[in-house]
Amino acid sequence: MTIVRPYGDTTGDGMVQLSFTLPVAHSKVAEGAAVQLANKMGMDPALVVHSKAMGPDFTFFVVYGRVNHLIDTSQVEVVERDYPLLTPKEVNAAIKRGLRRRLVVVGGCIGTDAHTVGIDAIMNIKGFAGEKGLEYYRELKVVNLGAQVSVPQLVDRARAEKADAVLVSQVVTQRDAHLLNTREMSAAFREAYPEDRRPLLIVGGPRFDETMAGELGVDRVFTRGTTPGEVASFLVHRLAPAEVAA
Repeated sequence: MTIVRPYGDTTGDGMVQLSFTLPVAHSKVAEGAAVQLANKMGMDPALVVHSKAMGPDFTFFVVYGRVNHLIDTSQVEVVERDYPLLTPKEVNAAIKRGLRRRLVVVGGCIGTDAHTVGIDAIMNIKGFAGEKGLEYYRELKVVNLGAQVSVPQLVDRARAEKADAVLVSQVVTQRDAHLLNTREMSAAFREAYPEDRRPLLIVGGPRFDETMAGELGVDRVFTRGTTPGEVASFLVHRLAPAEVAA
């Protein structure tokens, strides 16, 4: 079956749970507004199961209710992994055979983003999800610039290091800052490099949409749950593809 409906208490009952904050003081009126909003979003009936004041002028809600929408999973568009997952040993061997030098990766968090947990999970040797980070790979030279790196600084360091790939993590997403920063970054690299010499541009973060790579001007978008091994395998897939096929 490709047609599905949300599951709450029983199969196909359409029950969903939604959380949000309204700029209204905690009161009966605020709860009524939350129910009305949920109704307008297609939840009917809708029940406020939790509400809590968030300071004097805001209220946080959890609403439980039924929706009648159906989803056809055969029409869902996603970005499937189109390259094999390699072990660190296989990555090192492919780089050594294909490039005959170390592959250089420069990364950091651009703009005002001070959250390095994402870039560190991928690049630092401690890694993520039981996998060692890119620093563990013998044939990778990893330059982690940390947080709050300006786009000009990133471009300058990438040029100085002769980077093969640039990894950017964005966690702060207020007012679509992650999208604006990424577009600024991709435009700066295209201005600074001839097209055939531009490093691979990769961005990642929990609020990115994997299908937006072309729109953002980057080569790949990684979302939450991405492991260092996936990133390393992608780098080899794009920069030493003949060796992977071999």
